[in-house]
Amino acid sequence: MKSTLFPTLTESLQEAIQLAQSVNSHQEAQATFERLHQELETQNPQAADLLALLWREYLGSQRSATFWKELCQVEKHLSDRLSESHLQLKQNYLRLMQEQ
Repeated sequence: MKSTLFPTLTESLQEAIQLAQSVNSHQEAQATFERLHQELETQNPQAADLLALLWREYLGSQRSATFWKELCQVEKHLSDRLSESHLQLKQNYLRLMQEQ
């Protein structure tokens, strides 16, 4: 019986992981995981508890990675704007010096 359920559990976990990679589909991923967790809990409660712990950590790491990725994009945008402003100020200074 376990051999026929194992691919189903594995496929469900893979689906949940794939869904969790996008913050927009975390609720759907959580629902998929809950179904998997309930099925596993009937077979092996201890493994189900360990898997739930790992799942929470995985979701936390996904959210953290998304946060830092977005923060890096904001930092890059600010850095680009700062560079553009610096270049503009330098050009304005050179024009002012030429006029004098």
